[in-house]
Amino acid sequence: MALPVPGGKSSYRGRFAPSPSGVLHDGSLLTAMASFLDARAHKGQWLLRIEDIDTPRVVPGADRIIMQQLQALGMQWDESPVWQSQRHALYQATFNRLAEQNLLYGCACTRQELSWGPYQGTCRNGLPAGRQARAWRFKAAPGTEYFHDRWHGPQQQDVATEVGDFIVKRADGVWAYQLVVVIDDGDQGITDIVRGADLLDSTARQQMLARSLGIDYPSTMHIPLLLDQAGRKLSKQNHAVALDLAHAMPTLNKAWQALGFLALPETSPYAFWQTAQEQWARRFNIRCLA
Repeated sequence: MALPVPGGKSSYRGRFAPSPSGVLHDGSLLTAMASFLDARAHKGQWLLRIEDIDTPRVVPGADRIIMQQLQALGMQWDESPVWQSQRHALYQATFNRLAEQNLLYGCACTRQELSWGPYQGTCRNGLPAGRQARAWRFKAAPGTEYFHDRWHGPQQQDVATEVGDFIVKRADGVWAYQLVVVIDDGDQGITDIVRGADLLDSTARQQMLARSLGIDYPSTMHIPLLLDQAGRKLSKQNHAVALDLAHAMPTLNKAWQALGFLALPETSPYAFWQTAQEQWARRFNIRCLA
């Protein structure tokens, strides 16, 4: 049984946005759990977005298995899922808007030509003679971006200096993550992002891009990553094993403990989510819990 949306209404809208390059594992459950609990504790909505825009990495059928895994552990989304692969027209229209504002430019640089560190703006003022655009970059404005992360506290980054103009459409024609995530969050009215700490460094870029599109950038919480024995992020690329659904309670408690809580004694997912929601609300001082 899935935990229902608590009584009352909230403007909170969160999301879980897995990539179907494989099924969910213990690391991805960490993000699903944190985002789900934060939405429920706020009496808000929890949306599911399938981030399948990077089509070369998509595993056929993985999206459906991901949905089954979430439901088996008692997590139910509140609106129909969205697939990025079905939203190309929206991405193209937004790309055109940015281009009309002279905020984009074509870049001919190859990986081999790029130096380590921030992009140096080689193609910002025009393509070198005889070269054609391979990718498209967003012009990073000078100045520092500031934001407050609910897990890590005050953050700041000078995108222009530390990152440089960043890619919004790749050389292979695939829309870049930095662009589509901002478009999707704005289009879906997302108010709060809960995701892994590996994306903390992307936040300033996304905030800058959102402002250029007239989008209110969501509040963020970047949770710790689950690491393997070699100290690497647990991921599909590193051959993380699928969630153990045959032993749901140990699987849930493993993620719960990785978030800094003590294991719960509950014997069903439904009871687990009720108790976990209450503890999450207390930990993060969320006062709208009934």
